[in-house]
Amino acid sequence: MQPSETIREAARGFAVADILRRAQGTALDLVGLGPRESEYQIVASSSGWRLRSYSSSGRGPTMLIVSAPIKRPYIWDLAPALSAVRLCEGQGFHIFLLEWIPPEESEHGRGLVEFVDDVGKAVARVADEVDARPFLVGHSLGGTLAAIWAALEPESIRGLVLLGSPLCFRPGISRFGDALVALAPVALTELDTIPGSLVSQLSALASPEEFMWARSVDATLSLADARASELHARIERWALDEVSLPGKLVVEILQWLYREDRFCRGVLRIRGQSIGPSSLRSPTLAVANTADQVVPPASVTNFLGAMPTGYAKLLTYSGDVGACLQHLAVLVGRLAHAQIWPAIMSWMNEH
Repeated sequence: MQPSETIREAARGFAVADILRRAQGTALDLVGLGPRESEYQIVASSSGWRLRSYSSSGRGPTMLIVSAPIKRPYIWDLAPALSAVRLCEGQGFHIFLLEWIPPEESEHGRGLVEFVDDVGKAVARVADEVDARPFLVGHSLGGTLAAIWAALEPESIRGLVLLGSPLCFRPGISRFGDALVALAPVALTELDTIPGSLVSQLSALASPEEFMWARSVDATLSLADARASELHARIERWALDEVSLPGKLVVEILQWLYREDRFCRGVLRIRGQSIGPSSLRSPTLAVANTADQVVPPASVTNFLGAMPTGYAKLLTYSGDVGACLQHLAVLVGRLAHAQIWPAIMSWMNEH
């Protein structure tokens, strides 16, 4: 069997795995572990994304959440007591969320440039809706996309909040990143779409400590605390909601960011511009979890240190029991909601 056919056959198997994992998630919904999201309206949509608007009292700032393209965005809004969205809503923030549409429902050939352009379209639409520049907020790769847009058009936003977002990919910064680069097959370039289960499998192989062993330890530690146990179970259910990704996006993220570190080196070309840390002249608040092995603090601090003086601020914390994956803890953890999110909201109000 030729290499191209081998990778395509493997992708078909992982696509079936996506379906089976989503079916498992649906079964868990029957025992009350399904998402319990806040009400929202779709105020704009395109072939690859849709823009949600949540209810607002109109008292606070406007924030546009850029969700990560991996899995579903309801990790921001799992349930009433486990929701960063409701936490901010309760303080009067007007919240929008940029949700990505899987390639089987949209266009296949969308890469990093197209995703960043879509962030810009969402920023413009939110500004039209509220007649004010929004704060751009992102977690994980959603934050990376937000940071690239902010470096491209810093005047379009009021500020940038990055939560566990990888920014610097120099070898030695992240064992997860180094392993992912080594494991990802070059033949991925031949796939139009990449199943979510394949991405999950590569992630687990790149960091078994984070995605398997620490996950099991967290499940054990959560048993003594009903709230932590519920949180862990709800995240395990969320993790089953696999979505495919455009092959072009995955390949460009792996090559341009993880392998070549173009963004942190200041040589990422978007719209004919070379952008990097020195381009990011928006007030920026970054949060790093010292227990996160997917995005260790050095992946954030090395980038912030290269930004213009006075624009960047860093918050750190040490994770949460019950978060299942520490990479998610900043969005759902009890300590994060009690200490980190009030500091984030205070920073946005100050700016």
